[in-house]
Amino acid sequence: MAVYSRRFGLNYFHEVCRPSVIKAFYKKQISYYNKKFYCKSSRDKIPLNEPLHVGSQPQGISPVILNGEAYETRITILENGLKVASEESFGQFSTVGVLIDAGSRYEVDHPCGVSHVIEKMAFKSTEQFKCNDDILNELEKHGGNADCQSFRDAIVYATSTFTEGLETVMNILSDGIFRQTIDDELVSLQKEVVEFELENLELSPDPEPLLTDLIHAAGYRNNTLGLYKLCPKENLEKINASVIKDYMSKYFDPARMVIAAVNVDHNIIVDLAKKYFVVNGNTTWGNSCKELADKSTAQFTGGIICDHRSTPQVNMGPTPLPDLAHVSLGLESVSFKDPDFFAFAVLNALMGGGGSFSAGGPGKGMYSRLYLNVLNRYHWINSCTAFNHSYIDSGIFCINASSHPSQISNLFQVLLNEYVNLTQGEFTDEEVSRAKKQLQSMLMMNLESRIVMFEDIGRQILGLGIRNSAQELYEKIELVTIQDMKRISERLLESKPAVAAFGDLRKMPSLQDIQKALVGNGKLPSASRFFLFR
Repeated sequence: MAVYSRRFGLNYFHEVCRPSVIKAFYKKQISYYNKKFYCKSSRDKIPLNEPLHVGSQPQGISPVILNGEAYETRITILENGLKVASEESFGQFSTVGVLIDAGSRYEVDHPCGVSHVIEKMAFKSTEQFKCNDDILNELEKHGGNADCQSFRDAIVYATSTFTEGLETVMNILSDGIFRQTIDDELVSLQKEVVEFELENLELSPDPEPLLTDLIHAAGYRNNTLGLYKLCPKENLEKINASVIKDYMSKYFDPARMVIAAVNVDHNIIVDLAKKYFVVNGNTTWGNSCKELADKSTAQFTGGIICDHRSTPQVNMGPTPLPDLAHVSLGLESVSFKDPDFFAFAVLNALMGGGGSFSAGGPGKGMYSRLYLNVLNRYHWINSCTAFNHSYIDSGIFCINASSHPSQISNLFQVLLNEYVNLTQGEFTDEEVSRAKKQLQSMLMMNLESRIVMFEDIGRQILGLGIRNSAQELYEKIELVTIQDMKRISERLLESKPAVAAFGDLRKMPSLQDIQKALVGNGKLPSASRFFLFR
């Protein structure tokens, strides 16, 4: 029986054995464990307020403690302004990368989408490595890989390898950032990759990437954070090698960079940074132009952007997608430097949300407001999720939702109800405490990942100049009170609304009606009588 259980799993064990045999087997196992671990004489002798003594430390295993203290982030600033930050960890792999203070928010003097094309050009061809295969072959010698992603406020080049491949990684990062091949032929190939990605997003059932771009464009009209992260198709023909070199000359400066590393020796990474990242003008674009870099501060304007599509979204798969309209209603929140940042993060967790067709359906132990008040009540709402996007100088809090186009006015009424209830209703100790614990647990679980820790180190130092530990962040979340939640809700509702939508929008309410509802009783004149007389 034991052989069957180990070899084929418990299901097979249940199928081939008679119930009486199974019962006897489990009875024997329970008796054994009770005698070994739970006998009364042993249980009574173990105090519950003292740690268990499990004997000496096993050979070859060391705790995640260095010299009696937990690992901490070490930071060094080189003579060219480059910041090097590292934190020791455990395991055979290291994650090392470069975060650059660049991205789509700085494209005001360039065609929107330059950062998106730069992302696709990463690790393709450099001075030392003539093609992507050469780079991958070199990394694979150390079990590694490399990737690049662009964001609104950063471009991240990252690698993961065995720890002994650190010098190879630093050489590839330096060569791939400062001395990559930039010519019109390579740019043309990568623009085709971008175009293919945009077509896939149009067919994707997940509207979040497109809605996020639209709500930022609506909230920050034609400035900084409102510049599109995804390259508009009409801008592809405007982007060439000359445009990319000009952009990189302004923003790919060592003083705007952070080298972040996890599970490396700090002194070694600093020495390698001095060797490979003090470039002395040896770059593809020549000397950087620091004085021309955009230093604009984000200005939240509010507004509306609608992408009306008279025909439903096409799905090439075997199961056609439902005909849906996707909307986002946003208000200005705060930057990650603001003291209220953690309160807004708790509010985001408290609102929560998700899809109405997740496994088990809404209500399977989900207690966020958007589940309880929206997805559990209105069967015609396909999804409803809250997001809080914070940057160095501003932020936007939004709720994304989807429904059939015929219900779009009612959908906005539901979202308005949730916003207005933040100030007209009451926060309970239970829901605030639950939101804080959920946020804290997500923080701790995510930081167990080496990749997430790498990005956390780099982004905090890039934006704040320091790194708050997980314990410090945990304590700041814990300090959030119900009074803080009430105060930030009132602050949130003082903002002008930003509205974004795509799909069949013939029944879309006007921005003026939405704005009046927010400052008034929260009722839209175009909503159904069901909502008007609740």
